[in-house]
Amino acid sequence: MFHRALSVLILTLAVAGAVAGQTAARLTLQSALELADKQNLDLAAARRRRAVALAGIQIAKQRPNPSVNFSALRDTPHESLFFTQPLELGPKRQRRIEVARQEGVLTEAEIAVLARLVRRAAREAFYRALLARAETDRLAGVLKLTQRLKQIAQDRFEAGDVAQLEVIQADLEASRAQADFEVAQQRERVSMSQLNALLNEPASTAWELAGGLADAFPDISQDELFRRAANSNPELQRLAQEQKVEQSRRDLLKAERIPNLDLEFGTDFNSPTDFRAGPRSQVTLELPLFMRNQGQIAQSVASEQVFANEATAAARAIQGRIDAGYLDFKAQQTQVTLYRDRLLPVARQAEGLAEESYRAGKVGILAVIAAQRDVQEADRTYLDSLFTLQSLFAALEETVGESLD
Repeated sequence: MFHRALSVLILTLAVAGAVAGQTAARLTLQSALELADKQNLDLAAARRRRAVALAGIQIAKQRPNPSVNFSALRDTPHESLFFTQPLELGPKRQRRIEVARQEGVLTEAEIAVLARLVRRAAREAFYRALLARAETDRLAGVLKLTQRLKQIAQDRFEAGDVAQLEVIQADLEASRAQADFEVAQQRERVSMSQLNALLNEPASTAWELAGGLADAFPDISQDELFRRAANSNPELQRLAQEQKVEQSRRDLLKAERIPNLDLEFGTDFNSPTDFRAGPRSQVTLELPLFMRNQGQIAQSVASEQVFANEATAAARAIQGRIDAGYLDFKAQQTQVTLYRDRLLPVARQAEGLAEESYRAGKVGILAVIAAQRDVQEADRTYLDSLFTLQSLFAALEETVGESLD
């Protein structure tokens, strides 16, 4: 029996040591963005298209193969063997390679669009997890306040100062706070799971999130945002590259107007009355009299004009998004400042005074509950405002197309 108890004790200590050793890894915003860039499955799948683009260049570099033909006839000559080698005249091969290269650059531009979307999603998921954690901490504080109020009400009831109804009301508030706290804990787990899914980490991975909802922002002017977006916005880069691809395709279409030359050479055999073997050759050249890619070139010109118009419209839309996003960001900063510097301190002061007044028997419990709810509402709105501010910054960064940190 002693040995069995000792074994159980050793096992328990070992399990406790293992649990204690499983500390949460530290995760900063920068490391979360880097993990998303390296491990996000959607982005990894998009980057696989680079191999397709490289294969397209290899395809464009290929030269036409020769062909061999052998025939046996009842007529003379009875047998013949000849080879055909197509020759591409003009810069067709170079133009094909250029089209493939430009399409490869377009692939990179499309990957950049997705990379910016993933970066924004990772940033928002990181701060959403911070919001969930802050909400849990806030509700833990609310729970302590309601439990303290419940104890005050119980003490006053036992002293005969208040009716039992106030104890019941205080108990109800404490129960509601307990339920809200437990729900917040579950929501925190959900937000962490969503962050892990975006980072392609196991859903159960625990992180020690470094940073806070009130992380500072760089001071960037609106004109600076416009300038950087003109040079870095992935959508504008993609549309500009679409135009280059279309230009290279049109150059290829023009090069294909030059006809190819087919060279044929070989030998005829077994013509009894004339020869046993005799050479033969043939040259074939297409005459470009009717079809000279006129329709395809006109279509290419029209497509390039469409891309140019889309680029102009996109540039204007992006400018409008930056303008609206910047103003929203500044307005949200003002709201955060008002809540932090004015509304929250006043609400907390009122709550403290209401609790002291209730303890002294100067006000009823409903006044304290109302004051506590005012603090809760202000705290909740303040946290939501901080997260909205982070989301607006993430949207601005995505629109600009490069890191603003």
